Amino acid sequence: MSDESDLTHVTDEGDAQMVDVGDKPDTARRTVARGEISLEPSTVDAIRADGIEKGDVLAVARVGAIQAVKHTWETIPMCHQIPITNVNTDFELGEERVTLTVAVETTGKTGCEMEALEGVTTGLNTVWDMVKAAEKDEAGQYPGTRISDVEVVTKEKRRLDGE
Repeated sequence: MSDESDLTHVTDEGDAQMVDVGDKPDTARRTVARGEISLEPSTVDAIRADGIEKGDVLAVARVGAIQAVKHTWETIPMCHQIPITNVNTDFELGEERVTLTVAVETTGKTGCEMEALEGVTTGLNTVWDMVKAAEKDEAGQYPGTRISDVEVVTKEKRRLDGE
């Protein structure tokens, strides 16, 4: 198995490359990421009451988050295509924000941090897209709408070979 310090996305010549994970053991992995979108209280109330014109905001955002997880390897350069074994999404509605937590599980040779982060950002972007008409001010701007605090909360791995 390679030492973590040997893993690089740059060759000795300075060219970009995908890291070779072929010799790494298969590992059960789980990553949880979270982020939030700040919204007007009336918009959050409308989401809660299923009163957004475009439809069920959280249902659409959930599908967007899951799709993003499944397609991360297509959008992040040098990201390996990994077998996703499970995705869980959880929305929490506050007074002026929606928080999205995405948990991704895989079994393979590399982790799923990028997948969890992509799920969060795409899910929150989907919320924004669904509510933008309610959030827009008279000047056509979104003064209080912000996606923030996107982070990996936990990262776990367990070798499958018993070592």
